[in-house]
Amino acid sequence: MDRWKRIGFFLALDVILINLAFIGALLIRFEVVPAYQWQFYLSVFLPYTVSRLLSNYFFGIYKRAWRYASIDEVLAIVGAASVGSFFNVVLCLFWFGSLPARSIVVLDWFLNIALLGASRFVWRLIARHFTGFLPDRRRSALKNILIIGAGDGGVLVARELRNHYGAQVKLVGFVDDDPAKQNQRILGYPVLGPKEQVSQIVEQYDVDEIIISMPSVPRKVIREIVTTAQATGKTVKILPGVFDLIEGNVTVSKIREVQIEDLLGRDPVKVDIAGMSAYIRGHVVLVTGAGGSIGSELCRQIILFKPKALLLLDNCENNMYDIEMELRATSDVPLVALVKDIRDRRAIDRVFSEYRPQVVFHAAAHKHVPLMEQNPEEAIKNNVYGTYQVASAAHRFGARRFVLVSTDKAVNPTSVMGASKRVAEMIIQYLDTVSATTYVAVRFGNVLGSRGSVIPLFTKQILAGGPVTVTHEKMIRYFMTIPEAVQLILQAGALASKGEIFVLDMGDPVSILDLATTLIRLSGLQPYTDIDIKITGMRPGEKLFEELLTDEEGVNATTHERIFVAKPSWLDLPLLETTIQAFEQDHLAALPTDQTSAAKFIQTFLPDFVIVSNEPEGEVVEQGLLEAAVTSLGEKAHEALG
Repeated sequence: MDRWKRIGFFLALDVILINLAFIGALLIRFEVVPAYQWQFYLSVFLPYTVSRLLSNYFFGIYKRAWRYASIDEVLAIVGAASVGSFFNVVLCLFWFGSLPARSIVVLDWFLNIALLGASRFVWRLIARHFTGFLPDRRRSALKNILIIGAGDGGVLVARELRNHYGAQVKLVGFVDDDPAKQNQRILGYPVLGPKEQVSQIVEQYDVDEIIISMPSVPRKVIREIVTTAQATGKTVKILPGVFDLIEGNVTVSKIREVQIEDLLGRDPVKVDIAGMSAYIRGHVVLVTGAGGSIGSELCRQIILFKPKALLLLDNCENNMYDIEMELRATSDVPLVALVKDIRDRRAIDRVFSEYRPQVVFHAAAHKHVPLMEQNPEEAIKNNVYGTYQVASAAHRFGARRFVLVSTDKAVNPTSVMGASKRVAEMIIQYLDTVSATTYVAVRFGNVLGSRGSVIPLFTKQILAGGPVTVTHEKMIRYFMTIPEAVQLILQAGALASKGEIFVLDMGDPVSILDLATTLIRLSGLQPYTDIDIKITGMRPGEKLFEELLTDEEGVNATTHERIFVAKPSWLDLPLLETTIQAFEQDHLAALPTDQTSAAKFIQTFLPDFVIVSNEPEGEVVEQGLLEAAVTSLGEKAHEALG
């Protein structure tokens, strides 16, 4: 029925119930109701009824959806009946000059609550058990749902499904490992067993869909549960995030398909908001590589701390445009979009001279491992020389803090990309010894969904029908979400004091082959049946696993449980000083121009590094080139210095 018909129906019903309550009170109070009591009732009938209807109205009795009635509706009914009784007593006392017997007032109050409540809650009972009255044909069309997790999250999901989708779904019960909940009923639905019995339960109850509702358990447990649920071949969905319980806004719309972030992301990060905001709020902040995956998320989170101005620097105009438009639509913090190349000293100096950034986050870098193997000289120009230009400007123009976004590939590097980032770390560590600016680096592994990462590649391959290509069946990697990585970068910046290399706790490593299998299953397909997985062999520069520390480093704890400080390793300060002097005098002469000179440059800093040649013969540049490389670089620097 439409709104006005519904209100009219309930008003008419309440007129009857209000008077039935008064008559019932008279019949209970008197064995034979005296004539004067009937006369009193008839004299107060109209104002008495209107008073109670108005009380019901002001308590919202006619605006509530009674099929979802709960304790709030009970309180509203009690309140309406109590206020109505109070005004009726006042009405009788001051208008008619007499009162009904006190027992009549109490009985009338009680019967109003009982009749009004019964009339409303019958709608909920009908809605809740409506499926029991459906024809067999309709009942068989309902979707059978199993909820894994009988805690707060599972209860909220069950209530939401029952209240809003009771005519479309049938909740068969819960699965939970808690022994105290076994063979119990929650909201009238049974706890059918532990998660080890999911397959049998799904088959026995003909389950169509499984909802995982355990938002506060560790991700490792979620991965195990998803694997078990996926093995049934049924649709698997999840309620993400403990924040839903905290905010009390669990709805069916929050339940979604399982995503890779649910499996590879880690438990929520606790950060020191006050410490993070203290060095950002009210200061000019520069983010290089602002259009990239990490750089753009840095901008999104930094802007929440209300810097005096946020400088966005990137050499890709399309990326710059996207992030600038996004930030302008959500914040009034002054933004400056700078399409600049970090290798352009004059451009970088103009930025620092004009805007005087006090905090610098350097996320700009060439990061694609195979591409940098083919173009090693470009990796060095951008990741080493470009880093030096921004870091040097921070020193010369008095920035307070410089944070280098590094990578786990910088540890014992086997790739040009990793080697170039390790040299960049060395340079900022050197600058920290000679500058009032605080320089730090932050190392972490792979981030979910970043450009060029394995997950977007696998997704494209699955959409294309396969095969999904994995370079080695034993390859493992660390993963974290982009927002988490950025939170920890900002936190590490707050902890910076003396040229540290911060290492982020990456959690447990993940098998890339298992990752490919999981993504295929999340797409509703079967590995090796619908989508094949092909082992292609490792590419140049790749490792089976990535380390976060060298053998010499080790870690010291910080005040944050997921951030560690690499113990200082030996730096060749004279070599770094010579290199920087060469950059200052003639960077074109100091930088490599081809693969051979790139190998010499890297081996000057990392003697054990070997670079695979791209020449047809596939020869490897020998480590014996080290001596010649050191001599060559030293001679160039001395010539430049005169």
